[in-house]
Amino acid sequence: MARRSLSANLLHFLSVFALFHTLALSKTLKRDVKALNEIKSSLGWRVVYAWVGDDPCGGDGLQPWSGVTCSTQGDYRVVTELEVYAVSIVGPFPTAVTNLLDLTRLDFHNNKLTGPIPPQIGRLKRLKILNLRWNKLQDSIPPEIGELKSLTHLYLSFNNFKGEIPRELANLPELRYLYLQENRFIGRIPAELGTLQNLRHLDVGNNHLVGTIRELIRIEGCFPALRNLYLNNNYLTGGVPAQLANLTNLEILHLSSNKMTGVIPVGLAHIPKLTYLYLDHNQFTGRIPEAFYRHPFLKEMYIEGSSFKPGVNPIGMHKVFEVSDADFVV
Repeated sequence: MARRSLSANLLHFLSVFALFHTLALSKTLKRDVKALNEIKSSLGWRVVYAWVGDDPCGGDGLQPWSGVTCSTQGDYRVVTELEVYAVSIVGPFPTAVTNLLDLTRLDFHNNKLTGPIPPQIGRLKRLKILNLRWNKLQDSIPPEIGELKSLTHLYLSFNNFKGEIPRELANLPELRYLYLQENRFIGRIPAELGTLQNLRHLDVGNNHLVGTIRELIRIEGCFPALRNLYLNNNYLTGGVPAQLANLTNLEILHLSSNKMTGVIPVGLAHIPKLTYLYLDHNQFTGRIPEAFYRHPFLKEMYIEGSSFKPGVNPIGMHKVFEVSDADFVV
């Protein structure tokens, strides 16, 4: 038994040694070295102090640059993750990033980046997570973002993006989380987003969007995996269509502070896992069906600021939303 354990430990040691030996001998792809050094020059002193040496993947006794993750592919090392956040980077989005063709994760959140996302972003075919929230990015989202076929998480919230939400986002088959809130988007929410089979979370709150929910869910079988739908603080009109009950995985429905009218359909109370329902500050009328008050999972239902008949009561206690980084764990 002891011999077997010794052999296993020896085998593990040799495999780890071989891995480190391979990493030590591998050279970082020149393309990635050049790109990271260009990024280093553009980002300024706040990252320069932590980025020591010419090779972002390390070597000659130096560690990889802070926030840079590399992996070995054949005889070379390539950069697969770049995370430079909450260091008050000022300036335009560094276009050289789009030369890191093996990136799977790019995180520049909570900085002061300005200007547009360059259309070259579409080159990052392996990117799974793109996190640019809490910057000062501007202009329209480039349609080339729809070329990121591996993308699962897209965080563009808390910026100054304008124009319409691009329909090309519906070309991202793996997309699960889409955060677009707190920007300056106009126009209608593309109904094509409903064709995303894996989309679980859609947040377009606090923009200047118009249209109706009926238009958003007009595609048959839309939003099959959607759990959280945030449409709050826009200029949506019309009523709550009964067909919304077809989104059977819905847990959070946030419609606060729009210009919606009509009565609340009883079918909404039959969404099995509905937990949070925000109807406040619209122009809804009538009564809340009794089925909502018997719902086994509904914890909170906000109704203030509408024109419901007397006797309609909220469910749960009103709390002010406080957004923190914990809300964006990926």
